[in-house]
Amino acid sequence: MKRWLILLLLSASPALAQDAYVLGLSGALTGPNASVYAPVVEGIKLYVDTLNARGGINGRKVNLLIQDNSGEPSKAAADVKRFLTQDNVAMVINTSLSSTYAPMIAETKRARMPLLFAGAVCPKEVYPPADELQFCTTAFTPGYDSRMALGLVKELAKEPVRIGFAGMAIPISRAEMEYAGNLAKEMGMTPVETQISPPPAPDYTPFATKLKEANPNFVYSWSPWVSEVKTFEALRRIGWTGTYVTIAHIPAEEELARLKDPNFIVFGANALFQDAQPGHRDIREAAKAAKLGYSVEQMAEGWIAGMAIEQALKNAGWPATPEKLVASMNSLKVDLKGLRDGNLEWTKDNHFRAKQAYRAYRWDPAKNGVVRVKDWTEVK
Repeated sequence: MKRWLILLLLSASPALAQDAYVLGLSGALTGPNASVYAPVVEGIKLYVDTLNARGGINGRKVNLLIQDNSGEPSKAAADVKRFLTQDNVAMVINTSLSSTYAPMIAETKRARMPLLFAGAVCPKEVYPPADELQFCTTAFTPGYDSRMALGLVKELAKEPVRIGFAGMAIPISRAEMEYAGNLAKEMGMTPVETQISPPPAPDYTPFATKLKEANPNFVYSWSPWVSEVKTFEALRRIGWTGTYVTIAHIPAEEELARLKDPNFIVFGANALFQDAQPGHRDIREAAKAAKLGYSVEQMAEGWIAGMAIEQALKNAGWPATPEKLVASMNSLKVDLKGLRDGNLEWTKDNHFRAKQAYRAYRWDPAKNGVVRVKDWTEVK
């Protein structure tokens, strides 16, 4: 908590110079889901600090103003109003729960301001034909994720699939579990139970118990990490032995090593740090000079957002007005240096990306380490 209070005090001050690029970020730095979002904010800040240490963009620094919304819509709305009325930002960034989207979208639309979802799940409005003001760098996203997950289940299954679903009581997770249930039927699987837990639940045992009673051989979870992992752990405590498939949120790489369960499978659009790509080496190098509150293995999502922000500002030129930034982001291409499969590309009609591909991983007891279940697989 102390490290984020210090960060907020430093970051929430007005722009230090009139010739700085000013960006406003509202994120869930505290609260029950901070473990997913706060590392993303730290990753963005790490990138911006590294960029500024190199001289910024054509000699101008990037001033990143950070506010903590704790995942609460009212706080997110207040943050955006401040950014727009007091701080004169050129872009707003959301790194928080989907429950904060509506007020932030409403405020930025009124101001004709670009809104970047970074570490916050991509809303469908960034898919073609994209909303003109909404953009997303986040690895996980509705629709695509479930198609990957159920395709993976089908490949892994050695018997008819009886599948359970575990989500969180937030709009986007509920909708994705409903979509996955319908898709499972189309793919010849038998959906047996869906459990939606509150954000978060004090005890996940009741939800796990209802899932286990339905006798699934697979469970698919798509929600913030706290719900995904605690539902899994509750299932194991009560004796369920099936395969659990879930999206690889920020803590996933470390959690695989902690859980050491070969039937806990994570998949994601970000390569894990064990894959040692050039982008991972860049992050590790930057982290040497930084005092991080989270492990370096949790920095990739924020770093990718930082790469996109830098390129967007460069393309927009000076001064980077909201209008010029939107035009810049409508034709963006960023080399992610192996952090994902290919570049991050946006067009006027597509503010998601040209290609969405995933890797899947699990713990291998024989190798005493994490191994790939499946290499890059594109999903359309």
